[in-house]
Amino acid sequence: MPEWLTRTQALIGEDAIALLQKKTVAVLGLGGVGGSAAEALCRSGVGKLILVDRDTVSRSNLNRQLFATCRTIGQKKVEAATDRLLSICPDCQIAGYHEFYTPENREFLFSQKPDFIIDAIDTVTSKLDLMETCCQRGIPLISSMGTGNRLDPSQFTIGDIADTAGSGDNLAKVIRRELKKRGVPHQTVLYSKEAPQRIGFVGEPEHGRHSPASISFVPPVAGYLLAGYAVRSLIYRE
Repeated sequence: MPEWLTRTQALIGEDAIALLQKKTVAVLGLGGVGGSAAEALCRSGVGKLILVDRDTVSRSNLNRQLFATCRTIGQKKVEAATDRLLSICPDCQIAGYHEFYTPENREFLFSQKPDFIIDAIDTVTSKLDLMETCCQRGIPLISSMGTGNRLDPSQFTIGDIADTAGSGDNLAKVIRRELKKRGVPHQTVLYSKEAPQRIGFVGEPEHGRHSPASISFVPPVAGYLLAGYAVRSLIYRE
């Protein structure tokens, strides 16, 4: 076992470390949520990471995204993430894809047989297809609902998509409705119990819509919670 994992081993045991080193976890979306999830998985000793994001690092990412620095602006997020993660754990296998996940190209992901998937993307059609496909194929998935326009990271919780009713999360509302249409009865999600802050629009519309407001200490906490759920699921499910 690598020396840098000795403190983790003291917490979860050598067998769990060995198990994690054999696992493949996919993280879709490397923004404020997914980027922190990916690094937490790497530092936990997960053997292989599949990273998926079509975006590049921009200055607007600097307030909250782990892989965003003045040196990485303009770089593909998957490349910035890969460079940082390999500087932490050179033995981690990383498959990076500068792609959007879509129903049309999903097999580039599923052909690699991930043991667990973390969904940190914000495109509704892609999220729904990912949820439906994972349900059909029996692949464990946790999906992040909205983390923007929030100020209190202690309000994040993990539960079933049905539990999000009344949370004020518009994304979760759409997901609940559409999953019901698709016959998907349950989906584990991370969501906030905090009512979204009432704010004005942020900047110019991107992809036809305005970006949510954000702050440094909220999306990363969501990412760490997602990674923690994935790690616990992997080591205690066996």
